[in-house]
Amino acid sequence: MIALQPDVDLGEVLVCLRQAIDRLELEFSELAAEFAHTRQWDREGYNTAADWMRFNCHIKSNATWNALDVGEQAGRMTQSIESMRAGDIGFAHLATMANTADQVGKAFDERKLLPLAQKHSPGKFYAKCLHYRHSVDAKKYAQEQSDQELNHHLSLTTAETGHLLIYGVLDPVGGAAVRTALEPLARRSGVHDGRKREQRLADALVELASGGKPATLQVTATVETLKAMAGAPAGEMEFAQPISSAAVQRMAWSCSLVRVLLDGQSMVIDVGRSKRLIDGALRRALAVRDKHCQWPGCERPASWCDGHHLVHWINGGETNLANCVLLCKRHHRMVHEGDWQLIKTDDGQIISVAPTVTFGLPRGPD
Repeated sequence: MIALQPDVDLGEVLVCLRQAIDRLELEFSELAAEFAHTRQWDREGYNTAADWMRFNCHIKSNATWNALDVGEQAGRMTQSIESMRAGDIGFAHLATMANTADQVGKAFDERKLLPLAQKHSPGKFYAKCLHYRHSVDAKKYAQEQSDQELNHHLSLTTAETGHLLIYGVLDPVGGAAVRTALEPLARRSGVHDGRKREQRLADALVELASGGKPATLQVTATVETLKAMAGAPAGEMEFAQPISSAAVQRMAWSCSLVRVLLDGQSMVIDVGRSKRLIDGALRRALAVRDKHCQWPGCERPASWCDGHHLVHWINGGETNLANCVLLCKRHHRMVHEGDWQLIKTDDGQIISVAPTVTFGLPRGPD
């Protein structure tokens, strides 16, 4: 570690170190391009010069290809290289410019891109280069985006814990559409919202998938489970592990309930429907009255909320305007699985009550 005096400007030191690293990156790139032409990598049994560099120089694929691009295109970026040596741009700018030169071929014009590199951060400059590539050859650019759409994919896997693992790659247009839909829903719901951004995005995805409307889910549960009675088994649902009675209750609040009675041999002996869903005129009246989630401090719009019985219907609560409020998905879950309570005062105000906290175990007999 470098020993510095207490009064040294650390920011200035970082800038100087980065510029020195950039100059070394440029020298590495020029040598990398020269190495690629020696075929040494072929004689040593590697498929490409990039593979040789990854294994022997201990760098990632992206850094390898950036180095080779810059080295190959260095002769077409003389002004940009001088600008980097002067500290006006960084090696990251140079790598983006080299990749652009490789993509557009003979149409590359350094004079149009260098001022943009000097003005913008590497990330913003990358976007500017995409605009430049489109202006040079819109047809090729469109074909590249079409290829990206063909190569996008999404996989869904259930972990042993029951969690759904999602992995995928979306093309730029599809990705932008998903982010545009998720970002508004992933905002904090109030000062009390302590979720990390990743948690808020996950909740936003669930909200987006449900579209603020009751989902059509098949849940199998006993009456004892629905009443959360001691000793009752968990509920069952397709594509999930056994779910808690609290989760069954929460879903029952915003879904229509179909009764299916089974005999001891799992034979269906009766099918019926119990109507206590908050929908139709009542749902519209709730939206007009509440306008948004009624949890204190939350402003999730009505279209993204569930109807919630203040007194559970299974405990005799009626499905009417006086006994119902709107709750967003997160706060609805907090009431059921998180043991929070909602109380409606005489003047109609909704108060949230946190779960009871026990500090330590009660003292036993002496």
